[in-house]
Amino acid sequence: MSGPGGSSPVSRLVWNAGEITQGSDQVATETAVALVYNGISHVVMMATPMDLEEFALGFSLSEGILQSAKQLLDVEIETTDKGIEVALTIAAEPFAKLKEKRRNLVGRTGCGLCGAESLEQAITKPAKVSAELAVSHKAIQRAVSALGSAQLLQRQTGAVHGAAYCSGEGELLLLREDVGRHNALDKLLGALAKTQQQPGFVLVTSRASYEMVAKTASANIALLASVSAPTSLAIELAEQSGLTLVGFTRTGRHVVYAGQQRIN
Repeated sequence: MSGPGGSSPVSRLVWNAGEITQGSDQVATETAVALVYNGISHVVMMATPMDLEEFALGFSLSEGILQSAKQLLDVEIETTDKGIEVALTIAAEPFAKLKEKRRNLVGRTGCGLCGAESLEQAITKPAKVSAELAVSHKAIQRAVSALGSAQLLQRQTGAVHGAAYCSGEGELLLLREDVGRHNALDKLLGALAKTQQQPGFVLVTSRASYEMVAKTASANIALLASVSAPTSLAIELAEQSGLTLVGFTRTGRHVVYAGQQRIN
């Protein structure tokens, strides 16, 4: 059974410099989550069973299944002995388009392009970012300094990624966590789609991959900062979409790879 905050208790044995101790620990809960659109199963993800309605909405928007949150009409969540099914009722127009390009995606915790049937599907034209934002280097540093203490599940388990939405001044406004880096970002984007937020930027604890950039750009967010490195395709996509991309965002240092004009 999942414990509070998406963790599960386990027994464990620790060897430390020749001494053995036994006790209990909390580990991040990971379970299969199926997203079902109008009765048709579309994707199964390995995810942390928290904020699943936000996850379903964020995934639907960032993958282009839905164009707006209004097209999601209803969400029902059912837990079974094999995992969790999230049943989404969506409007007729996006459902018709989904059926045309439906693909089988399984286990995307570590792979954002699994199931693409062609290069055209895998590398799509990026969304153009029109959001206006001016951020200081100090604001980025303020956000990364606050991230560790805000990640409660990560502090408890040491096994999850975080995605935070930060104000232009570097204040953490929203945070979502998951065993999958894409999932954490989708949860955050789903939460943002349901609320009015001031202009800001996204900070993630993972590397900045192609899909992390694509998902951020799809939400018209002007800046993505990651604590790890960007990939070459992520930088290329950021330049094409007009997104500001920051990597190696650590206390005391960060590197700007694209969109330098937004940072002063």
